[in-house]
Amino acid sequence: MASRSEEDLCCPVCQEVFRDPVLLSCSHSFCKDCVKTWWRDRPTPDCPVCKRRSSKDEPPCNLVLKNMCETFLQERGQRSSEVLCSQHSEKLRLFCLDHQQPVCLVCRDSKNHIGHKFRPIDEAAQEHKEQLQETLETFKKNLKSLEEVQVKFDQTAEHIKVQARRTETRMKEQFKKLHQFLQEEEETRMAALREEEQQKSLMMKEKMEALHREIEALSDTVRATEDELRAEDIVFLLNYREQQRPLLEPPQLHSGALIDEAKHLGNLAFNIWNKMKDVVSYSPVVLDPNTAHPKLIVSEDLTSVRREDRQKVPDNPERFDYYNSVLGSEGLNSGTHSWDVHVGDNKEWTVGVLESGLRKGEDMLSGLWGIELSENKYYEWSSGKGSVLQLNMKIQKIRVSLDWVRRRLSYSDADTNTLIHTHSHTFTHTMFPFINNADVIDRLPVKMLPVKV
Repeated sequence: MASRSEEDLCCPVCQEVFRDPVLLSCSHSFCKDCVKTWWRDRPTPDCPVCKRRSSKDEPPCNLVLKNMCETFLQERGQRSSEVLCSQHSEKLRLFCLDHQQPVCLVCRDSKNHIGHKFRPIDEAAQEHKEQLQETLETFKKNLKSLEEVQVKFDQTAEHIKVQARRTETRMKEQFKKLHQFLQEEEETRMAALREEEQQKSLMMKEKMEALHREIEALSDTVRATEDELRAEDIVFLLNYREQQRPLLEPPQLHSGALIDEAKHLGNLAFNIWNKMKDVVSYSPVVLDPNTAHPKLIVSEDLTSVRREDRQKVPDNPERFDYYNSVLGSEGLNSGTHSWDVHVGDNKEWTVGVLESGLRKGEDMLSGLWGIELSENKYYEWSSGKGSVLQLNMKIQKIRVSLDWVRRRLSYSDADTNTLIHTHSHTFTHTMFPFINNADVIDRLPVKMLPVKV
């Protein structure tokens, strides 16, 4: 409950200490905002207390009352800032380092604080503020890091939408080609069926017409013969030899007259699939665009990669950030595998395998096995160590063969089947097909070649 002096300094409308008090002609004072609010809902500017009409629409400021209120509020603030000891009602002047709490002089001399260390309040506060300032700086750094992560997350979320739309478009294009192939194949096979039906129906029609003529002719013969049988004996005998005709064999249905259903339906799906292999390709290695360095562009069919200007892509954990590299989408940890890579006239490339989990920085080389062309020299890499290869050939296509069981990784010229180099190593990590394309001048692609299925 407010003291008497505070009540005297309270506005009759808001019951709070006056804020910008004004004096009405009736000698009553109010907060400036309170009286304006009061008048806004009244037909005439009257006093909220005595209801007398004010002689001025803009009442003057009550400076004396304003100064009194400001002084009162200042003194009240000072009193509230002087926190007293809850046990001794004394001002807290010291800070106990052992209990980590403010204490008064009586507390310092009490048995609860025997042997404790103390600091003046202002000194202890300064030390703690410095510590808190350091913590604040850490918080700010963490906040900045989180904000940077948020930006990356926003970019990643947007990139996911772009990827989904792009992938959907490419999938539809692929299915459109397949649908078109199947539609054309259906039309071709249906046309063949209709043609066979037409040919064999025409053949049967011709045979039926010929048979009809034979039937009519034979019917005439039957009637004539019946007439002869009814003739006199002498006439019959005279005409018998002349009109005797040999009996004809009845026509037979020839072989192959029916529709060859087996030809049209037998292994239909398999035959179509087998024919489809001529219009589609299979690549033993599919590149993963999510691992591609920002300066690399992976082709739409995910089989080739070329150097390009830096792209705006998320810095996800799988992506290379130092070397212009990209990985195959599937790791290898058993069996035998082989794939051909077309390097052509590209002047800066590396082809081989890389241990899983190595993407960032220069440390990637520690898990690299491969063949490199750089500055017109060929190198072989193993476990991060490179050495020059003495080759008297220009490689256009390189074949990589990984035999997990025999612990062997070999490279050969795919055009001549000439062995280039072999690594013997026991691989203990999952290995991924690896391409590095550093051709910054011609920007020629490096391509995984398809194989016959």
